[in-house]
Amino acid sequence: MKHMFALLIVLSMFVPRPATAQEIEVDLELVLLVDVSRSMTPRELEIQRRGYAEALRSDAVFAALQSGLLQTVAVTYIEWAGAQEVVVDWRVLQTRADLDAFANILTSRFEPSLRRTSISEALIYGAERMDANIYSGLRRVIDISGDGPNNQGRNVALARDAVLARGITINGLPLLTEEGIDTTWHLDNLDIYYQNCVIGGPGSFVIPVYDWDDFAEAVQRKLVLEMVANPDPAQVIPVQGSRFDPTDCLIGEKIWQDRRRYWDSP
Repeated sequence: MKHMFALLIVLSMFVPRPATAQEIEVDLELVLLVDVSRSMTPRELEIQRRGYAEALRSDAVFAALQSGLLQTVAVTYIEWAGAQEVVVDWRVLQTRADLDAFANILTSRFEPSLRRTSISEALIYGAERMDANIYSGLRRVIDISGDGPNNQGRNVALARDAVLARGITINGLPLLTEEGIDTTWHLDNLDIYYQNCVIGGPGSFVIPVYDWDDFAEAVQRKLVLEMVANPDPAQVIPVQGSRFDPTDCLIGEKIWQDRRRYWDSP
């Protein structure tokens, strides 16, 4: 009975995708979900934008784009925290000029950080944006980066399962960098949390980032794996030593509750 109830919850998170005669076929529909929660410093926010821009302009990403059957990818870039903001709406990438234009938008302005961390709501929002677009991808992928576990919104595992049920693969880019870390919210084994609670679907992977100097390279590797027609699976590199259980998909909510009790104590 519990399993049936959970399944009903997952299925109720979405309505069926409406068919349209105007859909444009592409090799890949890709949603880039980028963390801008308040745990991120202004420098980190800028590094993320510039890192994606650098990766998009790289020879490796252009070659991956050209490897598909249609040599066409539809991409949107969304920043998220407790809420979500579309920075670049759906755009078709086919040429170097397309990649450059997308990159230029990312580096034209930078926004202040938002509040809280809702991976679950970001995933659902990304899937809804994908279902509402005019593209029909041979593959559909949501790519989410973040520096902490879910601590707001619905259960992250149920949200993940709802997205996977739509035939969408989820990949992760957990940020394990030490700059600007607030130990109140920090989870040492964030990559393992992402592996157990966030990602899923055929060919899904996690690429952890340990140093901001490596961010652009990690994004490039991630985009190549997502765009190439037959990617080799990436490896999850575990981190050792944590006072929290990274396989507990509610650990972010528990950390938040502990912190609230501390704030409320006399």
